[in-house]
Amino acid sequence: MEQLSPEAAHAALPALADLLADSVASGASIGFLPPFGAAEARDYWEAVIADMRQASRLLLLARRDAAPVGTAQLELATKPNALHRAEVQKVLVHSQARRQGIGRALMAALATLARQHGRSLLVLDTRQGDPSEQLYRSAGYTLAGTIPGYARNADGTLAATALYYHVLE
Repeated sequence: MEQLSPEAAHAALPALADLLADSVASGASIGFLPPFGAAEARDYWEAVIADMRQASRLLLLARRDAAPVGTAQLELATKPNALHRAEVQKVLVHSQARRQGIGRALMAALATLARQHGRSLLVLDTRQGDPSEQLYRSAGYTLAGTIPGYARNADGTLAATALYYHVLE
């Protein structure tokens, strides 16, 4: 597990793009829909790297046998009344590496990173009913509520999103 610098993230762009494409292809609700191309993945990661350079986003990369298998982001709130919180975003684990503790390790590392940056409240959203909900609950997150029809699925139907929060000790 490592926190990437903007330069390291740029060097890892092909692996990051592959992780994102794998997640989209496996149906994850992460803001993108198929068909999803390499250019779209690269544009997304370039925007993340720009946020990292502005110190508003932190990026973790999980590796197994040196190969990238997962990633997660922490968007640090920057408004004066919000400096105690951060949003967990894009927790991605490669489809061939799921159910092996990588997501749980990413969530624990995000909590540690948040504490190091003076954050005491984490929030996130996920598609209601996805397996990710079990991960988030097991990591100490509490369901705050749901919003119906929030995100479009690949088949065109609308899905509810579940909003979670975690107060760090």
